[in-house]
Amino acid sequence: MRKQEIDYLLTQMLDSHDNISDLNITVGKPLQVESAGRLLPVETSPAFPQLTPFQTEVFALNLIGHDRRLTEHLVSHGSCDLSYELPGKARFRVNVFSQRGNFSIVMRKMESRIPTIQDFNLPEAFDRIAKEKNGIVLVTGATGSGKTTSLAAVLNEINDSQSIHIVTLEDPVEFSHPHRMATFNQRELGTDFDTYPNGLRAALRQAPKVILVGEMRDRETVEIGLAAAETGHLVLTTLHTVDAGSTINRILGMFSTEEENQIRVRLADTLRWIVCQRLLPKVGGGRVAAFEALSTGLRVKDAILNGESEGKTFRDIMEAGRAFGMITFDQYIVELYSEGLITEETAKAYASNRSIVGRGIDAVKSSKGEKTTSLGKLQVDSQYGKSKGW
Repeated sequence: MRKQEIDYLLTQMLDSHDNISDLNITVGKPLQVESAGRLLPVETSPAFPQLTPFQTEVFALNLIGHDRRLTEHLVSHGSCDLSYELPGKARFRVNVFSQRGNFSIVMRKMESRIPTIQDFNLPEAFDRIAKEKNGIVLVTGATGSGKTTSLAAVLNEINDSQSIHIVTLEDPVEFSHPHRMATFNQRELGTDFDTYPNGLRAALRQAPKVILVGEMRDRETVEIGLAAAETGHLVLTTLHTVDAGSTINRILGMFSTEEENQIRVRLADTLRWIVCQRLLPKVGGGRVAAFEALSTGLRVKDAILNGESEGKTFRDIMEAGRAFGMITFDQYIVELYSEGLITEETAKAYASNRSIVGRGIDAVKSSKGEKTTSLGKLQVDSQYGKSKGW
């Protein structure tokens, strides 16, 4: 297959379903797309009922092109990341990787339009993040949960309101920000810099006010990111964690026991926000985001410095901090249920604490005059306590 044939097949895949987020190319399976969270087969012409190892290898090599660095990285590390453009149709973030001696490919479709906070109805925390002047902001969640999109919305808000220099370090560049009030320099891993630590060190010499780091992948990147935040920069970045508390623990776990106290002090001084997000199945199809937001204050700093304790957990602080833009996943999920965006089953399945969400759902039902339990079919045992007559 030549590049033109690959592009033709990719176009057919994109046109096959609505709400496509990923293209999946795996040996032994047909061409597949992920639509609204479900992996679906695609009928193409010519047909590929089961991809062969040779076909996936041809796909991979066409996507990589003649890039020697990517080829060497694939051979030596077993995977490589790149960007790919289907002219006039879409841009993709691509991961090519080996599995059981064969190549597989996952292509994440990247949106071309810059999102806004209003478009996605993002919580109040994101408006506050866009007004921060320094420190570090962590947006966390699983792969594909929309972390990069949320940060793009924050940068778009800054671009509309502040005349400053913004440097982004990405793998690859997903949203191309125009110069409006802000001046953007967007750098791509592998093309413009070799590693995140080196790119971040260089960014400190480029006089930015805001630095976006695509992902805090290792201890060295975290350490330089903290140093950047300590010197007056606003650092926006992502991590793969499930909630605010685990985010703090994940960062601490990157350092030795001897360094832990020092890192706690540095985190307490520089951390501004942790926002975690999950995508939930939406009523009527598609997906909707749920968020958890933690901002730093005296109670949060104390919990970072001394660890969580009874009545002083990050969850307790978020539950009591609605006035400061904080919210827990469970509170947000109950709100989504109240608005009719998700079902009761979805709410409980994605809850951090099912009993809390259950009580919230009962409160919503009660306010609408609906039954809050399923006790209607129960009957009183009229014979209870009476003699059985034997």
